Amino acid sequence: MFRKILIANRGEIACRIIATARRLGIATVAVYSEADAGARHTRLADEAWPIGAAPARDSYLSIPRIIDVARRSGAEAIHPGYGFLSENAAFAEACAEAGIVFIGPPPSAIRAMGSKAESKALMERSGVPLVPGYHGEAQDPALLMDAAKRIGFPVLIKASAGGGGKGMRVVESVNDFLPALEGAQREALASFGDDRVLVEKYLSRPRHIEIQVFADTQGNTVSLFERDCSIQRRHQKVLEEAPAPGMDLTRRQAMGDAAVAAARAVGYVGAGTVEFIAEGDAFYFMEMNTRLQVEHPVTEMVTGLDLVEWQLRVAAGERLPLPPEGLSIRGHAIEARIYAEDPGRDFLPSTGRLAHLRQPHAVPGKVRVDTGVRQGDAITPHYDPMIAKLIVWGEDRPAAVRRLTAALAEYEVVGLETNLGLLRAIVAHPAFGTADLDTGFIARHAARLLPDDTASSVADEAVVLAAAALAAVRAQDLAIQSAARASGDPWSPWAAVDAWRMNGDGYQDLHFRRGDGVTLALRTHPLPDGTFRLDLPSGPVSASLEEDPDGLLLTVDGVSRRLSATRRGAEVTVIVGGRNHTLVQVDPLAPPRVETAGGDRVTAPIPARVTRILVAPGDSVAKNAPLLVIEAMKMELTLRAPMEGTIAQVMHAVGEMVEEGTELVTFAAGPDSA
Repeated sequence: MFRKILIANRGEIACRIIATARRLGIATVAVYSEADAGARHTRLADEAWPIGAAPARDSYLSIPRIIDVARRSGAEAIHPGYGFLSENAAFAEACAEAGIVFIGPPPSAIRAMGSKAESKALMERSGVPLVPGYHGEAQDPALLMDAAKRIGFPVLIKASAGGGGKGMRVVESVNDFLPALEGAQREALASFGDDRVLVEKYLSRPRHIEIQVFADTQGNTVSLFERDCSIQRRHQKVLEEAPAPGMDLTRRQAMGDAAVAAARAVGYVGAGTVEFIAEGDAFYFMEMNTRLQVEHPVTEMVTGLDLVEWQLRVAAGERLPLPPEGLSIRGHAIEARIYAEDPGRDFLPSTGRLAHLRQPHAVPGKVRVDTGVRQGDAITPHYDPMIAKLIVWGEDRPAAVRRLTAALAEYEVVGLETNLGLLRAIVAHPAFGTADLDTGFIARHAARLLPDDTASSVADEAVVLAAAALAAVRAQDLAIQSAARASGDPWSPWAAVDAWRMNGDGYQDLHFRRGDGVTLALRTHPLPDGTFRLDLPSGPVSASLEEDPDGLLLTVDGVSRRLSATRRGAEVTVIVGGRNHTLVQVDPLAPPRVETAGGDRVTAPIPARVTRILVAPGDSVAKNAPLLVIEAMKMELTLRAPMEGTIAQVMHAVGEMVEEGTELVTFAAGPDSA
């Protein structure tokens, strides 16, 4: 076994690998970019080495820098994690040339399966069924267009060299094909350094089922059963589970045999995942990921195995720890990916600092959180927006769903937008409960899964307002008391916090602005017993807010509720029932805010890099016409014209980084812009 390994990755997967290495007594070397200085994975590792600037191409994708650190640190092997260089044959070869073990498959297998086109041709020769499509090398746009017409719309354009939804577009009609092709090729080139694509028939209600395979250097290959990864958005997985609901033994055997045959066809070694798309009684080969998958924990939970340990043992030349007859499935596991994104804005990535982070309590074998961040860390535009993975296990699927529901209710994040509300809605949906799953689940149930965030009952608003008011009074009192203690006269009446007034009851007026811009006024009356009477818009209530080891306890008219409340300047976020309610405390005497945003300009919705400019000053454009393309968190976004008019200025050049709210394009004043 190795004495020391380098982990050529970051975030939760680096932390995950470190945990297994530490258990096995293996020293670890972390690498980090400038954006990740002080990140959790650098603190967990035995050593941490800087490898360059924040952009991945200057750090985590730099083969020479990573090999150099491995040599200088004395690492015997490199674990690539997933993403970045994990499926890069040139990196595997560079490791071999440096005398360092690559903890993954041989370069030949990576190349064979790294190209979707080549892998599909190989599978076709091996008799594995394929989705109808074009998998050739020729990439002329006219040829690809003709192929799409022959296949029949809708079609799916996919990056030949990639995965994770990058370089992928669903095309509904012939008129949309060429713009979608350009976008897919551009995204594929940026993500994988290869703009080749393939075109396939888009199935209407498919399930995404994958088989975990493992192989050693002695010729042994096994299937570790399947995972269902059908719940997706933007062609990226959101929820995964094992085993796949409704999978019978005959289908499991057939798909497992096909996956093992695929691995053997390329002389595979290590952990790999063979992905299939299934509809009705048929299943079709999609691709093989020649690495560990993000969703590998659900397989670990139902098999009781540590797949990273298996990787390390196989890479060290050992045989597979268990033969096929020693493998079995126990119970059911589900993984939920917690993303920094806004589902209400088409899953736009969200950046910012984790001002408040409360994760569910880990329960060995039942509740697990894999994460690479801590409270106070920042989610930047440079990398994937995943915050963590929440994995649960139950004796059966209903038990796992109940456990996931409870764990999601415990999860709290303040400081940026997340998909927690969406995950809770999915798990609570009747169709999820009955395992009526397919890749269009989120889009089909969007009306129920993506409700209006401003919708809440009067009772909900009363609880939120009461919590916000008492949290504000509490923070104010603590600040005044602290200032009094630090002053020369701590007993000054000006330091009193009892709201005393001459010839009348003491009270304080507070004003809070909701997310929809409505300002709510209320009055707080402190009472002798330490409680308050609150005059809310819905009527008066009696309320108190206590803090104990379990957190905050709000009591309103005798009914108590557990909740959290965090403050960032004037912003108060109340978390009750697993839902964030953010209010801004306002001063009614302050000058009115001046809104500078208007319909005659386009601004960056998130911090990003400008990748393509589609207009120039003087151009006349129609409303909704594409203006420029930006890239953030491995995702490409096209910004469109908010109006018909004439372009006045394009403020930034291709390659420039821009912050959220940065002005990008302005329109000329005049009749065209009216």
